[in-house]
Amino acid sequence: MSILVDRSTPVLIQGITGKVGSFHCREMLKYGTNVVGGVTPGKAGEKVEGLPVFDTVKAAVKQTGATASVIFVPPPFAADSIMEAADSSLALAVAITDGIPAQDMIKVKRYMRRYREANRMTLLGPNCSGIISPGKSLLGIMPGEIFLQGNVGVIGRSGTLGYEAASQMMELNVGISTSVGIGGDPINGSSFLDILKLFDADEDTDVVVLVGEIGGPQEAEAAHYIRDTMRKPVVAYVAGRTAPKGRTMGHAGAIISAFGESADEKVEILRDVGAVIVPSPSEIGSTTSKVLANLNTADN
Repeated sequence: MSILVDRSTPVLIQGITGKVGSFHCREMLKYGTNVVGGVTPGKAGEKVEGLPVFDTVKAAVKQTGATASVIFVPPPFAADSIMEAADSSLALAVAITDGIPAQDMIKVKRYMRRYREANRMTLLGPNCSGIISPGKSLLGIMPGEIFLQGNVGVIGRSGTLGYEAASQMMELNVGISTSVGIGGDPINGSSFLDILKLFDADEDTDVVVLVGEIGGPQEAEAAHYIRDTMRKPVVAYVAGRTAPKGRTMGHAGAIISAFGESADEKVEILRDVGAVIVPSPSEIGSTTSKVLANLNTADN
């Protein structure tokens, strides 16, 4: 079992005719993702990798039955593409685009609230690496060859740290159920809390790895859920312990502006609620392996 996507999920690519969109279309097809078409306004009737291109998401959904979309649309137009996806009865959109203005994302968040929560599209990103359920489906830009299929869920704001975690775990023969990049922007579609809830309900996820970083309240919000509700062990690493206050580091959202937003403060919050803290990025895999081994020993 996996969360959000599986082998049969029919996927659209918005921006499929662009250089980046067409390249990652090929990569996703090679991985086995069920890509069924693409969308670029004004390019209806064309084909990319043998797949039909449509002018609108609604037309693409009607013809292909797609339920998910990956967005490679340039920043000035990406917010409109997300809202178009939300308007087209898609269950999931993965916004890879980096550099979407914060004001545009505020508009997107408000727009999506017009839908009841039960009918509201799940949005990952923007500025994210995507989502992968190893051996089943890849939506995004992740290097699929470093992800081994298994029962550890991974959530991260940083794509590269997610890759690092996957690579370390693969070397230790520890597999992943689903790895989710939620994106590093200050305003994004899904939070750590949102994805933790999905992993907690997934029967085939036994341990969750949370890869956080400085800035924003998301890790603290996740900590409340871990303390009060989470039934599964959580392994946590928080990047940016040496970052100076007030300076943006890497992601647009990685800036310490309030209490509880530094790496040290987040580490203490997560440790206090029972998460297993990873002391350095090189130990994500080994720490996760130990937690998984201890869990299996306890079950036996």
